[in-house]
Amino acid sequence: MHKPLFIGHEIFRTSSYGVHHPLRVPRVSTVMDLSRAMGWLPPDQFINSPRAKPKALEAWHDPAYIAALQRVEAAQQIEGDDLERYSIGSANNPVFAEIFRRPATAAGGSILAGELLAEGGVVYNPAGGTHHGMPARANGFCYLNDPVLAMLSLRHHGVRRIAYVDIDAHHCDGVAEGFAGDRDCLMISVHEEGLWPRTGLIGDNAGGSAVNLPVPRGFNDADMAHVRDAMIAPMVAEFAPDAIVLLCGADGVVDDPLAHLGMSNNAHWDVLRRLMALGAPRLLVLGGGGYNPWTVGRMWAGVWAILNGHDPDAAVSPQAQSVLRALSFPGNSRGRNPPEHWFTTLRDAPQEDAAISTEVRDRVAFLMRQRRSWKTAY
Repeated sequence: MHKPLFIGHEIFRTSSYGVHHPLRVPRVSTVMDLSRAMGWLPPDQFINSPRAKPKALEAWHDPAYIAALQRVEAAQQIEGDDLERYSIGSANNPVFAEIFRRPATAAGGSILAGELLAEGGVVYNPAGGTHHGMPARANGFCYLNDPVLAMLSLRHHGVRRIAYVDIDAHHCDGVAEGFAGDRDCLMISVHEEGLWPRTGLIGDNAGGSAVNLPVPRGFNDADMAHVRDAMIAPMVAEFAPDAIVLLCGADGVVDDPLAHLGMSNNAHWDVLRRLMALGAPRLLVLGGGGYNPWTVGRMWAGVWAILNGHDPDAAVSPQAQSVLRALSFPGNSRGRNPPEHWFTTLRDAPQEDAAISTEVRDRVAFLMRQRRSWKTAY
């Protein structure tokens, strides 16, 4: 069995959406630095992400939109109807120096992952997970949709049945559009109820291919453990996928500034462990949301540890502590007074007294009934 592969690139260290944007904080570079500082990322497991060529992006994206992104990057300004037509230049999707190169590099990594997984294995692309991108429109910080491109790449390389599990705090509206009605793709999204983009309602099964679980604010580790064991794992196991794609957004962790969920990073790691235990021949793990540099960096570094059989609760090396202490969170109160454990541990304290909410139990039961009735109908 080949070792897991980590896809990354230095563009994510030097590129920013701007000083006031949530993506002003370092994320992928932090995961790279922490993983190396912990001794978990030797050179033979690291792949420098290629930048996707326009033709490859046109597997799902409109050529005129791709051309517009390239034109705006070159000019560093929008023109004509770029904002109205493509949503380029809005507050959420601003013009910045690498407006084409950065998302094309993340997408290139996900497209490459589909090729690397043709014969099986594990690939981690933390720069991936831009699940809001639309065919001809930037959406929710996402200029391209690399999860869709990754799954199309898997299909191109002979993989048919794909289970896509998304535990980002925001619903995967772009992926839902890309794979609606595709019965060889099981889409499961667990996301905060009422949070932008306010799609993925509990009754919406996207033509029979999606399972949407909007969860209440404060959704905790015990809630996610119930969702994991009572819904996600049984559905994925029964589907028997050729590949699992996990979008492991970190914005559901306590102290993320854009969401209102209450999980520790243990919840996300345990979902990953459970999916790994199902034994699918191919696993692709993508990043996604996460806007607190400490919580996202620690959580995603732990993902890489688990994929390699390392313990994310291991003592944090002095070099890794230096990486964490060098981070900053401008414009946020937690950046002014971060707790000490953000520097000295990767694992959050487990929520030992958390209780499962009745609302979560009821919604999971409803979705399991809905899934059984959909299967009976077909």
